[in-house]
Amino acid sequence: MTLQTSPYDAFSRLLQTSPHAVTPAELQGHLLGRSCAGAGFDPEPWLAEATELLGGELDAPVRQALVGLQEMAKGELAGEDVALVLLLPTDEASITVRAQALGQWCQGFLTGFGLAAGDRSLSGEAREVLQDLAAIAQVQSALEESEDAESDYMEVMEYLRVAPMLLFAECAPPIAPAAKPSLH
Repeated sequence: MTLQTSPYDAFSRLLQTSPHAVTPAELQGHLLGRSCAGAGFDPEPWLAEATELLGGELDAPVRQALVGLQEMAKGELAGEDVALVLLLPTDEASITVRAQALGQWCQGFLTGFGLAAGDRSLSGEAREVLQDLAAIAQVQSALEESEDAESDYMEVMEYLRVAPMLLFAECAPPIAPAAKPSLH
C-alpha cells in the first residue's frame, strides 16, 4: 500500500527552501484574507506579496504552486459552493499540531485582509468575523487529545470554511463569469 502525501505536507516541502518559516496554513490564510478584502486575482501582486512573505525569490515550482493556490481560491470564492477547502494538516496529525495550524491560518488571514482592506469601514457582522478570527489565532498549543478537543477543532474548522465568505461578499468586487464559448 502506498501512502498519499497530503496537500499540506507537499506544500510544506516546497516551502522548506524559503528563508522565512511560513506554514502552508498561514500562506493560504494570507491569500484568502487579501482576496476576501478585495485584492483581486491578478497573480503578479499575489506573487509579489508571497515573495516578501517568504523572504526571497520564488523558484518555479513554488511560483506555480502559489498561482495554483490562487486559482483554487478564486474558484472557491466565486463558485457556487459556500465553503472553502482549508490547507491544514490531516486528521492523523495531533490535535496540538492541527490547532496550531488553525491559529496560523487565522493569523495569515488577518494579515492579508488588513493589508488589502486598509481602513475600510465594515458591517457589524464582518467585524465580528474578524474578531472571531483574532480569537482563534490565539489558540494555545496545550490542548490534550480528547473527544471534546476533536469536536471543538471540527467546529472551528467548519466555521473557518464559511465565515470568510461573508467578508468576500461584503468587500470584494463581483467576479465576472468566465466567457462561455459561442457555438455557431
